[in-house]
Amino acid sequence: MSSNQQSKIKQLARQIKNNPGDSFSKFALALEFRKEGEFKKARILFEDILSSDPDYVGVYYHLGKLYESLDRLDDAQNLYQKGIIIADEQDEQRTKKELREALQQLEIEIEEQSS
Repeated sequence: MSSNQQSKIKQLARQIKNNPGDSFSKFALALEFRKEGEFKKARILFEDILSSDPDYVGVYYHLGKLYESLDRLDDAQNLYQKGIIIADEQDEQRTKKELREALQQLEIEIEEQSS
């Protein structure tokens, strides 16, 4: 991990410590962890956002992708479906489209595995 990466992670962690309800900083930190291959830390942060701030629409796609990589396909599928509803309620059309595409890809993958 580069020192720039480490300082970014430390800065985000400090912001979260000072403001535990800051979903944006948690989300950014989770993305940094994912980039570094720290999938468990990323998952914990994404899940924390999901439980404390379920309207934070960006978390559905990224946590869903993480679940896919962990072979938790049912969890990913449920997350994409919930995310589509949240995105629709918030009129977030681009996010809704991304979630719908991810869901369709996943459903094809699940179908191929079961046949």
